[in-house]
Amino acid sequence: MKLYANVLGKGKPFIILHGFLGMSDNWKTLGKRFTDEGFEVHLVDQRNHGRSPHTEEFSYELMAQDIQEYCDKNNLKDIILLGHSMGGKTAMKTACEYPDLVEKLIIADIAPKYYAPHHQTILEGLTMLSNSELTSRGEADEKLEEYIKEWGVRQFLLKNLYWKEKGKLALRMNLEVLKEKVNEIGQALTSQDVYEGKTLFLNGGKSNYIKKEDKSLIKEHFPAAVLVTIKDAGHWLHAEKAGEFYQSVVKFIENV
Repeated sequence: MKLYANVLGKGKPFIILHGFLGMSDNWKTLGKRFTDEGFEVHLVDQRNHGRSPHTEEFSYELMAQDIQEYCDKNNLKDIILLGHSMGGKTAMKTACEYPDLVEKLIIADIAPKYYAPHHQTILEGLTMLSNSELTSRGEADEKLEEYIKEWGVRQFLLKNLYWKEKGKLALRMNLEVLKEKVNEIGQALTSQDVYEGKTLFLNGGKSNYIKKEDKSLIKEHFPAAVLVTIKDAGHWLHAEKAGEFYQSVVKFIENV
């Protein structure tokens, strides 16, 4: 599996993994900021997302293996690994499966527990777009607004649009497989999955993805974990409170 990645800067390897239905471009602004701290930032598209290959197979075990293979091919060692939402689950699994690869782990607004499927409306909206003859991004936004009222969420999803041919827009993700495998997105870590390295969990104060009662489960899998809440941020905490998110990550890397 040859993953696509946008590589920025020079220095210590820092891999960033996007969430479900996202892509590496979602992290470009923050990625550039992290290069100022002396990192070589790898913004990776996970399988079935962005410019990475489309496959019928889709699971956290496979996506963790993809990251290990990407690091092996690019001779990356002792990496900083950051993942948001689905990317956070991939990052957790990678650290547990390949602990010697990951020096420090950063998880954004996701816990190692099971989550019931909750993307149905978004997937319906994207299916509608996929079946439409779209000729402009504005038209796509208008159509998607019938399903998704939040402007920020629509803009996040519409980053997937590209010009497939002159005058015709299409979506980059492998929508059919992601719909078919949507139950995989919520899968919990197994009881054997443990990473004892330095770990930061960041959660949004307005998000319900990580709850107080999840702290003990986080500690079971990540005994060295530190939990930090970013106030007034929702699930897209890195976009809503980019400055605080950035500072929290840099402080953790430098001081722990």
